[in-house]
Amino acid sequence: MSKKIYDAGVVGAGGAGFPTYIKAQSEVEIILANGAECEPLLHKDFEIMVNHAPEIVGGMKLMYESTKAKKGYFGIKSKNALAISAIEKELSGSNIEMSFLGDFYPSGDEYELVYHATKRLIPPKGLPLDVGCVVNNVETFYNVHNAVKGIPVTQKFICVTGAVKNPSSFFVPIGTSFREIIEFAGGANVTDFGVFISGLMMGKLTFDLDEVITKTTAGLIILPKEHYLINRMDRPTESMNRIGKSACDQCSYCTEFCPRYLLGYDVQPHKVMRSLGFTTTGEKVWNQYADLCCSCGLCSLYACPEDLYPREACDQGKDYLRENSIKFEQTKPLKVHPIKEGRRVPINQLMKKLNVEKYNVATPYRNDFSEPQKVKIMLKQHVGAPASPVIGVGDRVKKGELIGDIESGKLGAKIHASISGEVVKVNSEYILIEKR
Repeated sequence: MSKKIYDAGVVGAGGAGFPTYIKAQSEVEIILANGAECEPLLHKDFEIMVNHAPEIVGGMKLMYESTKAKKGYFGIKSKNALAISAIEKELSGSNIEMSFLGDFYPSGDEYELVYHATKRLIPPKGLPLDVGCVVNNVETFYNVHNAVKGIPVTQKFICVTGAVKNPSSFFVPIGTSFREIIEFAGGANVTDFGVFISGLMMGKLTFDLDEVITKTTAGLIILPKEHYLINRMDRPTESMNRIGKSACDQCSYCTEFCPRYLLGYDVQPHKVMRSLGFTTTGEKVWNQYADLCCSCGLCSLYACPEDLYPREACDQGKDYLRENSIKFEQTKPLKVHPIKEGRRVPINQLMKKLNVEKYNVATPYRNDFSEPQKVKIMLKQHVGAPASPVIGVGDRVKKGELIGDIESGKLGAKIHASISGEVVKVNSEYILIEKR
């Protein structure tokens, strides 16, 4: 089965982009489905669970068999009654049970999900595999189901919401431009706006509507250009660091609310902030406390009373450690903080802090998206090496045809044409296909 998953180009659809065939080759005790979807405003996992439960659970059962698992857990928020009902019908007779989650952020973090369902703590810098688990996003299981039937990954299920006229969730061909997707959602209802790709907390801000959908895009959130989050995220790194250096008073709230810290990992954003120039001790010392950070953004966007940038400092800290070949080894015992449950952050409270409550609306499922006239398919949409083109300019390709392959022995994922047409451009970054 892992070969079919490999040939179909299946990767983690929740955002990480790890090639799924590697997980299918593992032998584990427990398979977990991640249907938590804790990014504010995004509802695409909810919609795909309601509308494609048989395929999702079918894919989960296939992975269950492939990994010789003995138990399965389906992580889902208890508030999502429609999705629970749809999934439970498909679990009948299996050794997979529901693992109900609260409406907190970030309940979808795989470290959180594994602990919630199994009470096992993944080792520092480890993987779920280290505690006998494999975790996949619900859409990844949908793609596994298709892969076994010989259907490669050519489309992505996304949610479009925020300041658009018709918030909705739908499948789009990989390589479709943001511009066409926003137009399909009725267009923006503001003149000037920015786009958060895959989330407000862990996503990326862009103003380029010619960017395209990849295998890991969760959705697009459109906000007015004057919105607090856009003003905040559009600052250059130098400005973020200058503000942090001048204003951080080491209150440690960023650390006290850190989900990884509360699980027992030695992540201390307030100490990482010292690397900006508080002390003469130096970056080599303070940046080590960033190494186990998952970049969830809770420290910057919720915990900090001065609206500073500890998450961004941690991201820089991890880059510094990598560039200088510094390895951090946690010495303190891995033990869950006794007040962990009391410091959970409810999604509604987080949305209030982010000033996006009015955009929290349903994003109903649609299946009427028309194929675009052209697609720009990136050759690296996954963890590992980019795919290498196996076609050239002028070639005619059919939807589902292999256009990018992975060199033998390298980690990566195959890339397939998402529409039928003519190849008009090929370079080391992408392949452009037009209908002609």
